[in-house]
Amino acid sequence: MAVFTSVSLEEVNAWLSQHYQLGIATQLKGINSGIENSNFFLTTEKNGKTTEYVLTLFERLSKEQLPYYLELMEHLALKGIAVPAPVRDAQANILGFLNGKPATIVSRLAGVSRLQPELDHCEAVGQMLAKMHLAGQDFHLSQPNLRSLEWWQATIPQIEAHLNPDQKSLIQSELSDQTAFFASEAYAQLPAGPSHCDLFRDNVLFDPSSGKDQLGGFFDFYFAGNDKWLFDLAVTVNDWCIDLSTGQLDPIRYTGLLAKYQSVRVLTAEEQNSWGMMLRAAALRFWVSRLWDFYLPREAQMLTPHDPTHFERILRERRTNTPKI
Repeated sequence: MAVFTSVSLEEVNAWLSQHYQLGIATQLKGINSGIENSNFFLTTEKNGKTTEYVLTLFERLSKEQLPYYLELMEHLALKGIAVPAPVRDAQANILGFLNGKPATIVSRLAGVSRLQPELDHCEAVGQMLAKMHLAGQDFHLSQPNLRSLEWWQATIPQIEAHLNPDQKSLIQSELSDQTAFFASEAYAQLPAGPSHCDLFRDNVLFDPSSGKDQLGGFFDFYFAGNDKWLFDLAVTVNDWCIDLSTGQLDPIRYTGLLAKYQSVRVLTAEEQNSWGMMLRAAALRFWVSRLWDFYLPREAQMLTPHDPTHFERILRERRTNTPKI
């Protein structure tokens, strides 16, 4: 999240009064995490009751692409998965326009992100990720993961000029391996469906209000798409279960997250055999995107690109050491 398009409280109130029945906006605060859309915490008051939401203005995704993400969130919320629920306007539209950009309002989840997760956090994430996959099986829309192989193939030539010879060799070698993997019969056999594709530590909330961290929910579904569930799991493991300084997997968190995932959905033999390549695919995806954001950034308020060397390190580690399930 970031702020690319500025919005004032007066502009939001004019928009709300025309399209919604949420009352008066009393506070609007830009969110500085993330790098794709303009996001704000929105507080409204109606009949003496205060409610908190998240307002998002979409900077890259088109109005044709957006119903997939928003209706997926709505579908999952109705299935009991803890995700932000889109708020439809007075005409039942799930998407509108504000300051020239597609915009939506969603419910605000309770809790905070745990950026140094422990075993119980990883177990909760693994279990809910599997439940989310199964809950999405009957979702009526389909849209591919827009940051998958075709995007890597198109983006790598744009960033290669910024790489040293060793990095160029690594990224080309991995792209070649992944192109072959994606074309294989083994890849074709992997179960697939709606996937989050970006389930990092900062996209999950835990609510400590009861005295013990309870999973508050998953959010920021705007990289979601129909993909192999194993890819979604690999993205999650590559963030939640590692030592950030080395990229190496922490065996306790790694084993715990996978065990809880499989307590809901057991991985197939094809998935287990493809695990090493999928962990590498997940690392390549985020190395490429971080290189792109770092060297070809867009102007934005409150935007801080992530360090691309983090996922270079993870990719090298996954190529050297293939963990077992």
